[in-house]
Amino acid sequence: MVAGSDMARDLHVKETSSDLPLWTADFRLFFAARTTSLLGDAMLPVAITAAVIRAGYGASGVGYALAALVAPFAALIIFGGVLSDRLGARRLMVVSDMARLCFQAVLALLFLLGTPQLWQILVLLALVGAGSAIFQPGVASITPRIAQDVQKANATLRISESVTGVIGPSLAGLLLVVSSPATVVALDALTYGISGACLLLLRSVPMGPDAREGASSFRSDLVEGWREFRARTWLWSVIVVFMLWQLAGAGPIMTLGNSTLVTDYGASTFGLVMSSLGVGSVVGGIIAIRLRPRYPLRAGALSMTLWALMPLGVALGLPAPLVAGCYAVSGVGSAFWIVMFHTSVQTHIPQDVLGRVHAYDAAGSLVMKPVGQAVAGPLAVVAGTVPLLWVSASMALVACALLLMIPAVRGLKRVERMER
Repeated sequence: MVAGSDMARDLHVKETSSDLPLWTADFRLFFAARTTSLLGDAMLPVAITAAVIRAGYGASGVGYALAALVAPFAALIIFGGVLSDRLGARRLMVVSDMARLCFQAVLALLFLLGTPQLWQILVLLALVGAGSAIFQPGVASITPRIAQDVQKANATLRISESVTGVIGPSLAGLLLVVSSPATVVALDALTYGISGACLLLLRSVPMGPDAREGASSFRSDLVEGWREFRARTWLWSVIVVFMLWQLAGAGPIMTLGNSTLVTDYGASTFGLVMSSLGVGSVVGGIIAIRLRPRYPLRAGALSMTLWALMPLGVALGLPAPLVAGCYAVSGVGSAFWIVMFHTSVQTHIPQDVLGRVHAYDAAGSLVMKPVGQAVAGPLAVVAGTVPLLWVSASMALVACALLLMIPAVRGLKRVERMER
């Protein structure tokens, strides 16, 4: 009788949450802000690569430029989380958008007027990356405020991210055919302006922070965020597992898989394969809209086993269409996991510390990624590319097994919204 009532309650929650409206006025504005911002983020590496090479700084200059864009994000996102909770997520996101608009406009102007010094490019890109670090924590904080159905909102935003990830580089490439890199950088800057304008129009999210009891220092807020993060075994254990996966799983496929696709299959096939990955991510997002497992991290961990097909397809030297299929299926699994994880964070963490906790999990998830990418090349010289790709594929299965072995992870139940 008790089991039957539990099942009825779960079905009622599922039906109720599925009937909640998603496309409210505020969610449409937030979706527009995120989509335009993500489109700009996807276009920027292509535009910067073309601009730096045209400026005569070569491949090493491109590497420095892309590192200058990413490194400040990884280094400063924790501080961005503290500022988001102290000053208000929406306010900080608007400030970030306006600052990045200005920095990229200056960069576009420098390219338009001539050949800027490499240090000027690196400084401006580092400032753009720092702006992204104070923007990102607000995404996690605002989503549960404007969406009654948090999982559906995250799945929809994931679909948008996947689509812009495919369209952005292609659009930047087409624009480079008919215009200069400076023009593409300038158009990319405008996406931040559109994002900021949409965020300014939100009505259900205050510009300032939530009311807090007593005054607190920046350091105490940082410590409180860490304490909240550490207190949740399911959260920090996921991050530890994914640090290992980033090092031995994602690193080899990003470095060796991509280079193998270009050298052995050609640039056109590489583009097709990456587009297939994006399409698979869209499908994974659509599945996440409809499928609402009672234990989201358990289901998400199982879906991550599909990721193993990505390095496996390249390691086996499969024909190009089959490799593209492997990447598509991998995209389905990884997108479903991302939605399950983000929804769990946003529905189990109190709103007043969500920005800081999200910043800690984002930083932990990212910290080993560049390390894995950097060591993959030298290791391939010693051990060979194919063996490392087999290690990469195996790590998806190892990560799934580790996650399912942790009771706090496999036993975490879905909740619709965090009680305020």
